[in-house]
Amino acid sequence: MTQFDFDKPVDRRAVPALKTHRIVLGDGGEQFFAAGVADMDFEVAPPIMEALRTRLDHSVFGYEAVPGGLVPALQNWLSLRHGWDVPAEQILRAPNALNSLAMAVSLFTGPGDGIIVQPPVFFDFYDIIRENHRTLVRNPLILDGGRYELDFDGFEALAAQPASKILLLCNPHNPVGRVWTRAELTRLGDICLRHGILVVSDDLHADIVYPGHTYQPFAAISPAFAKDSVTVLSPAKSFNIASCCSAFTVVPDADRRAAFQAENSRLTVNKNNAFANVAMEAAYREGKPWLEAVIRYIQGNLKLLRDRLTEMPLVNLIEPEATFLAWIDFRGLGLDPDHLHAVLRQDARWAATRGVSFGPEGAGFMRLNIACRRALLAQALDNLEDAVQHS
Repeated sequence: MTQFDFDKPVDRRAVPALKTHRIVLGDGGEQFFAAGVADMDFEVAPPIMEALRTRLDHSVFGYEAVPGGLVPALQNWLSLRHGWDVPAEQILRAPNALNSLAMAVSLFTGPGDGIIVQPPVFFDFYDIIRENHRTLVRNPLILDGGRYELDFDGFEALAAQPASKILLLCNPHNPVGRVWTRAELTRLGDICLRHGILVVSDDLHADIVYPGHTYQPFAAISPAFAKDSVTVLSPAKSFNIASCCSAFTVVPDADRRAAFQAENSRLTVNKNNAFANVAMEAAYREGKPWLEAVIRYIQGNLKLLRDRLTEMPLVNLIEPEATFLAWIDFRGLGLDPDHLHAVLRQDARWAATRGVSFGPEGAGFMRLNIACRRALLAQALDNLEDAVQHS
């Protein structure tokens, strides 16, 4: 019997949670299966709650420095869990992961430069590229036999273009759930070195990886790859603390790191949130048992989803290797993206994320967050089966 109760109902609507808010669900969405925003419905690990309560009891919330134990806690976590030894001086703080990604694009490219992405991919990549007036360069993943692969030949051709400067890598990949292997990343990295492409890697889902797969940090493969990389990390996804944590940017190259530090200073991105600090340190020091338990629970939800979809022959699961997000193929229904969205919303009462949000390659797909109570997921799948039968 697990010491953590992931079946406990938690009313996300008791606070202005984005996942259940009208700005996400839309009008009339109060009773929808809220499975779009990528956070979990589970209460956080007890050590995190204890650390937050202890800090709250101090009752003084003035300006604070970074706690001396925070970066060592992250270093220890990366070393023990992922075999990645990162010197403390290479780790910078950031308000959030998107801030780090956007800053890398802004600092190391110029207006009009090409940023390579591998769609279907995290939709905020597109916003960062557009809002920084860079050029989107598409290297779509290849869906082969129900599994996504990297298009190395296409990537080499794009990387060779003089305007291409950065690869925005998603590792593990959101939304398709691939965990890129060392061999895949090495081949990708060799192309980047040949053509002077900086790898900016979003590794937010690195801790939620299923048995049989291993997260490989790009920067840990070789010193050359490390020098040619910027890696963005955060415990936001792993420990369900997105609203009360910040992020880390690993920048091995000294010149690029100095550029980050100067930009942080210029923008005064240098204050610390006391609650974020204690939550993150507690997560990295004492959160492992909770994380392992939550992964097992999500695996149970994944089995339920897999089993139920076998009863819907026109709907297929793209088997995830990581993340608590499921990428579901509805193309067998023969519906255009708007019609599919309407069926899922109006008939199944699902508030999932439209596949086309991740690029045109996502047409006919939906991303589903399965980090919820199993009974809630079971009811949602009942609703889906009824909707599919009548679509």
